[in-house]
Amino acid sequence: MPPVLRRAFFAFLFAFSGPTSALAQQKGPLVLAAASLQEAMTDAANAWARKGHPRPVLSFAASSALARQAEAGARADLFASADEQWMDYLQGKSLLKPGTRARLTENRLVLVAPAQSRVNLQITRNFPLAKSLGSGRLAMADPAAVPAGRYGREALTKLGVWTSVAGKVAAAENVRAALALVERGAAPFGIVYATDAMASRRVRVVGTFPAASHQPITYPVARLATSRHRDAEAFRRFLISREGHAIFLKRGFGRR
Repeated sequence: MPPVLRRAFFAFLFAFSGPTSALAQQKGPLVLAAASLQEAMTDAANAWARKGHPRPVLSFAASSALARQAEAGARADLFASADEQWMDYLQGKSLLKPGTRARLTENRLVLVAPAQSRVNLQITRNFPLAKSLGSGRLAMADPAAVPAGRYGREALTKLGVWTSVAGKVAAAENVRAALALVERGAAPFGIVYATDAMASRRVRVVGTFPAASHQPITYPVARLATSRHRDAEAFRRFLISREGHAIFLKRGFGRR
């Protein structure tokens, strides 16, 4: 190849590979976060970026699905779960960096209906949920694996209602998918977190489940053993800081 063409060729490679490499280096840590954290974690990532750091890359799904991804070797940096059980699962497999697990925030469980619905229900023991559903379905995250679904099943069981509605459950892959079923009118009722209801104008809260009807809804966060990003620990500390906590409070989450 003539020298002139060779110089042009390498200039072309530099022009296209240089910026791409720079952009790759500018990506922030990869965060696997429970679906219900979507707005709050996005706010936190934006706030972190405004401080001059590369913006974290966020991946939202059910905590169960994310934990399985981490178990399968996903090269992620942080995991924020909607319950302690899936964090325990990863810790039991030595997939967390020791000493990095911390409580991030808390949530509440609510019953929602489409915004235009006028049905009223008081959530008490043996409340007539099955009767109110009629031929409709109860939208909730998969009660066999997803935290929101497990909390919901536990609450309905303690309230003496589960057996009457178990056959009417529309099990969704995560809590946001359950919320979407109610938003579209595909289900007359759904069980979601209070923060999910707050994030949607297309549903209304029918009632809040008594705190004593289910285990406390706590969100832990930790660094994964695969974490290599230089900002991962700093962003984790930011999330659990007073400033980070205020971001979650603004989105309706509770105290740590």
